Amino acid sequence: MTVVGAGPVGLALALALSRHEVPVVVLDERPAGDADLGERRLARTAVLRPDTAAMLERLGCTTAEGARWTGWRTLRRRSTVVRVAFTGPDAGKEVAADDGAFVPDDEHAPAEEVPDGGPGEPPPLHLPQHALVRELRAALAAHETARIVPDSRVTALRQDGGGVTVETQRGVAWRASHLVGCDGARSTVRKLLDARFPGRTNVERYAVAALRTELPWPGEAVLQRSPLRGVEVTARPLPDGVWRLDWLLPPDGGLVTPEALLGHIHDSLGAWCGDVPPYELLDTGVYAVHHRLARRWRVGRAFLAGDAAHQLGTFGTQGLDEGLRDAGNLAWKLALAWRHGASEALLDSYEEERREAVGCLLRSADRALPAVRGTGGWRAVRRSVVPGSVRGHDAILTEGHLGRGELAGPVLYGRTPLAPAPPAGSVPVGTPVGAPVEDVPVTAPDGSSVRLHDRLDGPLLVVLVAPGTGVWERRHWLGAGLMPGLAAAVDGLPMRAELLVAEGYPGAAAHTVLVVRPDGYLVAALSGVRPAELSACADATRGGAPEPVPATGTDLVKEPAGGTSDVAGASGVADASGASGVSGASSVSGAGPESAVEAAAREASAKR
Repeated sequence: MTVVGAGPVGLALALALSRHEVPVVVLDERPAGDADLGERRLARTAVLRPDTAAMLERLGCTTAEGARWTGWRTLRRRSTVVRVAFTGPDAGKEVAADDGAFVPDDEHAPAEEVPDGGPGEPPPLHLPQHALVRELRAALAAHETARIVPDSRVTALRQDGGGVTVETQRGVAWRASHLVGCDGARSTVRKLLDARFPGRTNVERYAVAALRTELPWPGEAVLQRSPLRGVEVTARPLPDGVWRLDWLLPPDGGLVTPEALLGHIHDSLGAWCGDVPPYELLDTGVYAVHHRLARRWRVGRAFLAGDAAHQLGTFGTQGLDEGLRDAGNLAWKLALAWRHGASEALLDSYEEERREAVGCLLRSADRALPAVRGTGGWRAVRRSVVPGSVRGHDAILTEGHLGRGELAGPVLYGRTPLAPAPPAGSVPVGTPVGAPVEDVPVTAPDGSSVRLHDRLDGPLLVVLVAPGTGVWERRHWLGAGLMPGLAAAVDGLPMRAELLVAEGYPGAAAHTVLVVRPDGYLVAALSGVRPAELSACADATRGGAPEPVPATGTDLVKEPAGGTSDVAGASGVADASGASGVSGASSVSGAGPESAVEAAAREASAKR
């Protein structure tokens, strides 16, 4: 595989492909040793939802340099109107305001209710983007079949039925079975694919500052609003006493002078602390939020992900978080395509699922913008927010920042083309079909006790709900009851699968069998062992029978632009690890037979 772009999304995708043992080359247009790779930009950070952060950790990317918030509070003027705790006895709940009487900005608007995230809701993760990139690079370096190639700006792209070839400004061409453009909002890959990128620019503008100081709410993220005064500022904690502050700027597009930024800092710190406390200014910036969505995310064997496919960011929604979700959705599908070939339905499902998910967020934000940023007063807001909703300004913004509700809630793939026809043996459980599964304790094939989410980003998962298995030794129940028949059915599935056992699952009766996609979405819940229906679910998940892998190898070929290479291993063709003639290197499609090494790699992977 070829990934264009070595930002967080491109690196995460390469790491996910490597976890699936797929050879991958990442083309980075920046020179080797570019100072930007190590630049500490504390004003450039990302907030990741808990499940997105967990995906990175499963891939081997540490997130130690980030801060997990202890709580969230929304202030109107100086009074707390919404507070959510992530730690302590009130974890996951909205708790009562605790710091004085409510002072409304207009009329007598009451504090607004925000649905809590449920008991034990994990907090978002806030971390500097440079730290995330560094950890992703370190994790990727541990995989011998992955390679980052610097100073490789793509200038041309062509594809055929066997693969995709891109040329770089250095006169080098790289050919692979598939290509993914993760090269940002100004994506060269998107332009070469002639994929339109409509939308709105400069929807909102923010000034940002990173500073080290002490605020009254250690560990908590804060949103302060005074709508009639035109004030909206967020303060989000990072480790070591660092805070990132963002101020919504007026829509007139005026320049933000250093004096104006210092004024914002002093006004906010003074309002929160009484007097301006000592602080160390570490970084500053100004950024604009755009709403754009590419018309096509797949063109033949080429795909778009991250900012190359979408831009968003109003109300605290996080474009990088969505880009990482793109990577998680696409990686297992490309791995199936590389290992076994892929159906058109499987490859098309990436665009259908992810474009619809991001498009829904953008539509919700566009509907809410006139109300939240308007001047119609509280009653007008209550009438004009998201259709069917009675939530107001504070609730909308809180949910956007926390990744909940209309603006950033859990993605549902209920209309995915990978959904099977409703099996006759379907039973209801606490998770709707097409929604992320709950993270329950399970027993793995080796007898170890793990969490269900720890097994994601691998094969298809089949989970038997069997109460009581936890009190018996594994050898007693492994060959009893439904297990032998279910194990045989799993072994015969048309895609690689792993059988797990859970003592319980929310809303599931005993002997329920859950079918879970590699990225953690529920395919079906079946009553008992139903081999035919289980096989149909697996077949639907892979998009039906795949097209055969081309007879000639196409992965990770490097050749002089405009030329052809000999069989890998005979001509020293470079592969993902930087060596020649090792797993992943292959001949150019049409230039010769697949190398023995490449064939062996595919065969070995196909058996897993």
